[in-house]
Amino acid sequence: MGGVDKGLALFRGRAMVAHVIERFAPQVDDLLVNANRNPGDYGRFGHPVIADEIPGFAGPLAGFERGLAHARGTLVATVPCDSPFLPLDLVARLRAALDRENAQVAFARTGGQSHPVFCLMRRDVHGSIRDFLASGQRKIDKWTANLALVEVPFDDEAAGFANINTREELSGLEPPGR
Repeated sequence: MGGVDKGLALFRGRAMVAHVIERFAPQVDDLLVNANRNPGDYGRFGHPVIADEIPGFAGPLAGFERGLAHARGTLVATVPCDSPFLPLDLVARLRAALDRENAQVAFARTGGQSHPVFCLMRRDVHGSIRDFLASGQRKIDKWTANLALVEVPFDDEAAGFANINTREELSGLEPPGR
């Protein structure tokens, strides 16, 4: 979004991350925010802020790794900061599938599209993600290729998996007159 930190971009009068936190926090026991810039701004939302350990932009897996490293529970759920309509039952549905399939990782899926950043993983995958990142690799699908993965179907894209990447997409979701 033109150099603007997407999570802090205003959407309906509040930072986009505030909408995400509002929908995600009731689904989890603890919430951590992974942010590599503007930690003070993210800290104002009342949750611990953690940065990637790997320098530069290493992608979502680096954030997954930090969440796994800092989490206190046996499961870690992840969502991006730019999806303010994420499903209110996301974690419950991912957990049901993870348990039912005895999987290590669960992703959301709509139609033919996987949404790997909407993820629930068992904490015991931490070693595999650290090793994978240490080898210089960054692709989520390559990391999960050797793990027990389940993709959880959600009815449609309107279920809340669309992320907002441009100012045009953001303004297109604003009500008229804003």
